[in-house]
Amino acid sequence: ILTHHEKWDGTGYPKGLKGEEIPLLSRILALADAYDAMTEKRIYRKTLTREEAIEEIKINAGTQFDPAIARIFIEMI
Repeated sequence: ILTHHEKWDGTGYPKGLKGEEIPLLSRILALADAYDAMTEKRIYRKTLTREEAIEEIKINAGTQFDPAIARIFIEMI
């Protein structure tokens, strides 16, 4: 859980890990957490529809998210 804010391209925190340096479970959790944040009501941003959230995931696959996990997540959702 410590590393679920790491990003695929290495721009995340706390350790600046990138790619497969990030534990698999953290890569999965990061994507699930981001989807939840996008699709649930937040006071600091508008709620995205399922389709809008999927588009954001597609845009950020390979930078923020592991592209393979993003593809599987989109297929399953």
